[in-house]
Amino acid sequence: MTDLGLPDTILACLFDLDGVVTRTAVVHAAAWKETFDAFLRERDGADFRPFDDGDYGRYVDGRPRADGVRTFLASRGIELPEGAPGDPPHAPTVHGLGNRKNELLLEKIRTGGVEAYDGTLRYIERVRARGLRTAIVSSSANCRDVLRSIGAEDLFDVRIDGVVAAERGLPGKPRPDTFLAAARELGVEPARAAVFEDALSGMDAGRAGRFGYVVGVDRAGRREELYAHGADIVVTDLAELGVPGTEA
Repeated sequence: MTDLGLPDTILACLFDLDGVVTRTAVVHAAAWKETFDAFLRERDGADFRPFDDGDYGRYVDGRPRADGVRTFLASRGIELPEGAPGDPPHAPTVHGLGNRKNELLLEKIRTGGVEAYDGTLRYIERVRARGLRTAIVSSSANCRDVLRSIGAEDLFDVRIDGVVAAERGLPGKPRPDTFLAAARELGVEPARAAVFEDALSGMDAGRAGRFGYVVGVDRAGRREELYAHGADIVVTDLAELGVPGTEA
């Protein structure tokens, strides 16, 4: 399947949303930074150390919201009560911080809108034209609304997002469970499916699930890290796949 840049054994493609299909990863990062910096500034005072891009890539990117809160806070030696999913955004709990981030994210999306990566949409159309099945796999609970906002909901046969994962009790990335669920719904073995991800946790999930091909999408200058975490190929845009002269 050289025109798609995939092995001939691949029958299905599983795409992450933020940073692969849409330009929302930067919006997520900004919302996380605003959330954590406010929390850390109030907690640490003069010893305040801001949340940065490295923190986002290592501890938060691609993970379910509450997992991102836990993982980042653990990196700073901080423990908070879990609270409950319905905690208000000002609550000093894991879920409260996560809900504050989501409130900021939705505000930024409302004011700035959502933009898709045209290269990705064209690639998905090529994939579907060749008869491969497609799924969107995202930790975001806002996945369906985002897809609808860019008119891309019909490009995917299956959607496994934060809402579906919560309903089914599926752990998020770096565990492979959400990708495995998408492959099952598409009726293909993991070895016959390709994963498309920009997050290091997504690379880990692709490797852990033993998927047939893992494509790293480098939107943030993390090429070597994406390879180290399990990518078979790294591109800056999916439009490069299947184009002569691009390298694995």
